[in-house]
Amino acid sequence: MNCMGYSLTSLIEQTQQLHQVRKVDLRSGDWLFVKTRNSLYSIRVVGGGFYVVSGGWFDRKGFSPMTTTITGCTWGGSAIKLDIVGACGLQLEFGNRLITSTIQKIILFPCGCLN
Repeated sequence: MNCMGYSLTSLIEQTQQLHQVRKVDLRSGDWLFVKTRNSLYSIRVVGGGFYVVSGGWFDRKGFSPMTTTITGCTWGGSAIKLDIVGACGLQLEFGNRLITSTIQKIILFPCGCLN
């Protein structure tokens, strides 16, 4: 498969170099703040593959906070990395099919770090 001049294999190899947050590394109660080119999202892990999301599109449409899943991250095409919640340089895809603009920064607060 070739996407924008890159093979799928080379795209996957490039993600290993990116600052990313893997789904398996998260626990219920963890918080993520994801800054994209256009928005800021706050994401709380609730477990069972579900997240409570606020900010960005969810605020603009009046859906905050919304419980949803996170499909993974994409390079902007149909190829998606399913095992991550976010990676700088990629776009986040939520379970409702919303795809964000490019992620610029991810901050993770593990459960118990917030007052």
